[in-house]
Amino acid sequence: MTSKEAFLALNLLPGIGPVRVRKLLEELGEPEDILAASPTLLQKVPGIGKEMATLIASWEEHVDLEEEKRRMKDHGIVALTLHDEEYPPALREIHDPPFLLYVKGEIRKSDAAGIGVVGSRRMTHYGKEQATKLSYQLAKAGFCILSGLARGIDTAAHEAALAAGGRTIAVLGSGIGHLYPPENAALAERIAENGAVISEFPVLYVPDKQSFPLRNRIVAGMSQGLLVVEAPARSGSLITANQALEQGRSVFAVPGPINRPNSEGCHRLIRSGATLVCQAQDVIDELEAEIHSLGLQFHEETTAEEAARPGLVLAEGERIILSKMEGIENTIDGLAEATGLPAGVVSAHLLHLEMKALVKQLPGKYFAKLI
Repeated sequence: MTSKEAFLALNLLPGIGPVRVRKLLEELGEPEDILAASPTLLQKVPGIGKEMATLIASWEEHVDLEEEKRRMKDHGIVALTLHDEEYPPALREIHDPPFLLYVKGEIRKSDAAGIGVVGSRRMTHYGKEQATKLSYQLAKAGFCILSGLARGIDTAAHEAALAAGGRTIAVLGSGIGHLYPPENAALAERIAENGAVISEFPVLYVPDKQSFPLRNRIVAGMSQGLLVVEAPARSGSLITANQALEQGRSVFAVPGPINRPNSEGCHRLIRSGATLVCQAQDVIDELEAEIHSLGLQFHEETTAEEAARPGLVLAEGERIILSKMEGIENTIDGLAEATGLPAGVVSAHLLHLEMKALVKQLPGKYFAKLI
């Protein structure tokens, strides 16, 4: 049995976890030695009681290692362990790094320049606009965008990174063979072609309440900094932000309308010392030393709207109007005042922007930006 196969077998055992495996490795040496140890020897390891020792010693009765290897092959998955050079170096630094990662795609050394982007599953127009703009610009700058493939902000961040021609990594709270949410299956395939889809869970693992916080610590751990775009007062994104702080990462937050529940979490983070972000340059400035050491440059060659729709051409007036639409409802008169353009010109441009699926008219003659 190889070291990697031993790690796979350990990962298939229920309840063992990365902290216990680390203690076992410290006491017994290699993963193969753990599986070969007697229950008596295993019980001498701190945190390993009789029940866990019996489970590990009888692992072959509980684990179908060959079947798991077949599943990995069918899904195009490779395994990375703590012993592999390709294992993300920043992830090694956290308190409880996963001892094994399932990877579909490729993790590169350049992905060490990572920014985690998280936020609400129930995003607003404003949240989608900011996640798209910032993720696009950061990916264009050379950062790898890391997120959780969830609905809402996560999806917007991955899509924007791909639109920028950049790198993005999706960290799952499920097995890669049991993708969640299922409607993001096509997006996951695109990510695997331009980055990686990764998980610490067995191929067919069904997500549960515990798996998502575990997923979030990897998003934070692989990143130089974590950007929270939109989050209510009680949000998994705030848990991820706390994990990032515990791991010594920089935390960034996008402010939002003060009367919107989805802004409360970000405002709380800003009050607690998170860096307020209005544009990608705010993140880049904060991480300037890391950027220079990695040889990155920031280029904003096109707008996020144009990047998301190849071949799209915007008139100058349309660009101006989009730049003034803050993701909340806008009226023609309000946009005329904000842009300095006549109301009739604003109205005509809004019609064109609706036809280009960049703006939507809402009841009461309000308009909202869609990207």
